[in-house]
Amino acid sequence: MHEFAVTDFERQVLEDLAEIKTNMHWLLGNGKPGYIQELTERVNRHERVVQRFTGIGCFLATLLTLVHVGLDYLRWNR
Repeated sequence: MHEFAVTDFERQVLEDLAEIKTNMHWLLGNGKPGYIQELTERVNRHERVVQRFTGIGCFLATLLTLVHVGLDYLRWNR
């Protein structure tokens, strides 16, 4: 059998590949949610909150408009 000696370059490449693999597990997850999935969930929660406040803002603007129309109606019908 032939035994191959690992050169310094090959050792460095293997170490770099191991580091990349570790970083990929951190990003994508290794059985539990990874960082990308956590960010996606945070963005989705933020978007729901923004949509909710947009709806509340539209409702309040409509209500305020109706109050102003009502006040103008009462003022003109005196």
